[in-house]
Amino acid sequence: MSGSHRATTQHRPADVPGPRSSADGQGPRPRGHRRKAKQRRGGKALMGGTAVLLAAAAGWFTVGQGRGVPSFASAGAPERPEADVTHADIAPLSAGGHTEGPAAADRSDRNDGAVAVIPGLGPSFLAKIPAETNQVVVASGKGADSADTTVTLWTRTPDGRWKPGQAWAAHNGYKGWSAQKRSGDLHSPIGVFGLTDAGGREADPGSKLPYDKDPGFVVGGKGFNGEPLAGSFDYVVAINYNRVAGRSPLDTAAPEGKAKGGGVWLHVDHGGPTHACISLPEANMIELIRALDPAAHPVIAMGDAAALAT
Repeated sequence: MSGSHRATTQHRPADVPGPRSSADGQGPRPRGHRRKAKQRRGGKALMGGTAVLLAAAAGWFTVGQGRGVPSFASAGAPERPEADVTHADIAPLSAGGHTEGPAAADRSDRNDGAVAVIPGLGPSFLAKIPAETNQVVVASGKGADSADTTVTLWTRTPDGRWKPGQAWAAHNGYKGWSAQKRSGDLHSPIGVFGLTDAGGREADPGSKLPYDKDPGFVVGGKGFNGEPLAGSFDYVVAINYNRVAGRSPLDTAAPEGKAKGGGVWLHVDHGGPTHACISLPEANMIELIRALDPAAHPVIAMGDAAALAT
């Protein structure tokens, strides 16, 4: 990204009252425990309030010169960093199952491509995947400081092996990855997290997960590369980093404290880095939402490739 490029995204700090904001890694203001207007496969709807997510509201977002480090300056106010999730105190899902050796060990020649161990995942990550999990989304970052990621959905076969889906190009946080994410650090969190809740501005495309259709899934302005952000939240899956499972992705409860950030989602790619989320092309997001099955206890293993291999 050119150091002279200027992106304009209004930004409302998390502590400033006003419209709810949910730029990548910064969820909307708390809305209680109530699910919003929700559509499931059975057509059942729950009514709720309306939230308006804005990627911005008080101040201008500017990509600085030289190294392209973003700064956030409000009119008449000192610069302050964006809010979002960092490397240390991430609480991954409890370990349950896989004690196999390093993932690269087994490259089966079976016709279906299934392997004994998911390639790229080392012992520590394999140990964090619950025994009952039969779907693992792997988001493998190009590097610790890179915003480029490859996403693959792995499904356990009846004989206990793992079969890959297509590899999809994706984006992650602007500054890469952190195992101790903090609010505003522009990193995506490293770890293994549940995937239990979906939603979006568009109608349910056929989700097995609870799906919250709501006009509050909206974002405006421009991203780090000057790309428009509109439509990024048309389809989302909440990543259970510092959130309460079983609620709409719009819910902002942060059980581990606001300092660790939150609002980290899988969502539609806008053509550039995110604040903390993982973004996929729209067709791939729809495919993923249709594939994820709560009966399979899906999780995401996410991080740069070197971290995932540990």
